[in-house]
Amino acid sequence: MTATDETIETIASELAAADHAVALTGAGVSTASGIPDFRSEGGVWDTFDPAEFRYGRFQADPAAFWERRVEMHETVYGGDIEPNVAHEALAELEAAGVLDVVVTQNVDGLHGAAGSETVVELHGNADRVVCEECGRRADAGPVRDRVTSGETPPRCRECQGLLKPDVVLFGEQLPRASLQMARDHARRADVFLAAGSSLSVEPAASLPRTATQATLVVVNLEETPVSAAADYELLADVTDVLPAMADAVRVRRRWG
Repeated sequence: MTATDETIETIASELAAADHAVALTGAGVSTASGIPDFRSEGGVWDTFDPAEFRYGRFQADPAAFWERRVEMHETVYGGDIEPNVAHEALAELEAAGVLDVVVTQNVDGLHGAAGSETVVELHGNADRVVCEECGRRADAGPVRDRVTSGETPPRCRECQGLLKPDVVLFGEQLPRASLQMARDHARRADVFLAAGSSLSVEPAASLPRTATQATLVVVNLEETPVSAAADYELLADVTDVLPAMADAVRVRRRWG
């Protein structure tokens, strides 16, 4: 289905009428901000070996893990990374009282930077670190600077426990509380909007199927495993479609 004005108006109408609207976002929402996709051809995992970022690797050789982690971070996030119009459109929909939550597979923190206040970060946030011993969280920037200065592995200033990027590494389970929260929102949803996600990585990929009572809207450049189940599938760029949806909701609220 193409992203026609009529289709976007219809989706905007359903969003405006929903009691509980949920957005699930993937890498496609952040690529316009200059963040490369990880899994596609030419993506991050074509440059770096995913095995170097496994939790087992962190446990076995945290110093080597952190050196490589900082190198990858500079490659992925080292530019001038800012929220794009897709992030801003979702924040606008939340501020308008239309969107209740953003559930994201991304770890870049751009939804919060754009102004979204209710964000469930399924895979964590690369801007934070967490202590393996005491659980304290802190800003990742100074920790990466310590690694660059030769302090490897970095340790907690409070208890001397090992610091880990506050993201889900390969071999780790998703945070149980975040996953449960995402599933609860999906079950309550009247409208479930999946944007910029291939919907191929579990358990996030199962969330649209959890939203059994919802109108399912998928916006992605390519078809996904839930294409057949989608009420509306727009094979288009999220930076075109999401701002158009926000505009349509704004007009509907103004004249409705």
